[in-house]
Amino acid sequence: MIERLRAGGVRDEAVLTAMAAVPREEYVLPGDREEAYADRALPIGSGQTISQPLMVAIILEALQLRAGELALDIGTGSGYQAALMAACGARVISVERIPELANQAAQRLERLGVDVEVVAADGSVGLPDRAPFDAIAVGAAAPRLPVALARQLREGGRLVLPIRSGPEGEELTRVRMSGGTWTSENLGPCRFVPLIGADGYRDASPPSGRPGV
Repeated sequence: MIERLRAGGVRDEAVLTAMAAVPREEYVLPGDREEAYADRALPIGSGQTISQPLMVAIILEALQLRAGELALDIGTGSGYQAALMAACGARVISVERIPELANQAAQRLERLGVDVEVVAADGSVGLPDRAPFDAIAVGAAAPRLPVALARQLREGGRLVLPIRSGPEGEELTRVRMSGGTWTSENLGPCRFVPLIGADGYRDASPPSGRPGV
């Protein structure tokens, strides 16, 4: 898997070390354990997926996490991305809108000894009471920039998320807070399940009718 990540353009050694250290087979369904290191998304139940390793690594690299930073993970799912963020040295709070998944992830992370706080809530609006954050990662596609999340960045903070760019997909986008203003850059095309919530989509049906990854 690490060689595939390098071939895919991932260069941050801290990210590669984290990807090698976190056992992805612990974060997939039992029937998919043999496919845990395939470079593709896998279902985790409740209509959600664990993203392909390369996409997760690209998000982690774009976050530019530094040890001790406070990071917010939106869309806990099985807890894999949150665990990787913690492995990069961040203090991580992860938000999941589906209570069952939030409970399962919290139990899994505790069992594996991963220090991540899991909160069951609407991730599209973040956690304003815990802000500001140095980094925010969103594991679902938003119809536009969720202003509620961008407002929770501290100076120098980074928000990485997929934003809808058309009927067939999204653009992975990095937003920085600098000098009190936001600047954004596109990092490439991607496909994700929709971000559901007050500052996202109203329901779980992808706009194009296609499955997210």
